[in-house]
Amino acid sequence: MEASRQNSETRGSVIVGVDGSAGARAALRWAVAEARLRETPLRVVHAWTFSYPGGAGYGYLGETLANFPGAGLSNLHRAAEDMIEHALAGLGAEAEGVEIVREIVEGTAAEVLVGAATERDLLVVGSRGHGGFAGLLLGSVSQQCAHHARCPVVIVHAPKLVSAGPRHTDARPTSIKAAA
Repeated sequence: MEASRQNSETRGSVIVGVDGSAGARAALRWAVAEARLRETPLRVVHAWTFSYPGGAGYGYLGETLANFPGAGLSNLHRAAEDMIEHALAGLGAEAEGVEIVREIVEGTAAEVLVGAATERDLLVVGSRGHGGFAGLLLGSVSQQCAHHARCPVVIVHAPKLVSAGPRHTDARPTSIKAAA
């Protein structure tokens, strides 16, 4: 544990954003392998915002979520925890031996991920998560991370279905931004 802490202080961590999408699952798998190679902790980050069914985000009201009077907020946090645990459980033995830190942060995904990463970190995101337009090559979160992060960013595309059947090709990074 001490060697791992020393590595994260000198080389940073591998940070991956998860949202339950196929792109996030591919990014998580890639990030686990990279954290293992670097012998550094993996920080699994899920960002969430509260929004009303009409589509107005809670941030629009100009208050913090902690001041919102609603019993359902603890359920939202619990759902976020469950989503991360489900994603990690899907890794099986791939995650063995990797120190994993779970983080659930209120805010927009791009803002949270860019803010979580320091110059020493590696930020890994999926190319397409929940909420993008189907025709875009990169989702808005991955695009924002690539443009604004202070560290290298790896964008991993989700595996695509092979036309001969329901097999998947291997996920691989398709875009890497080096730190400026």
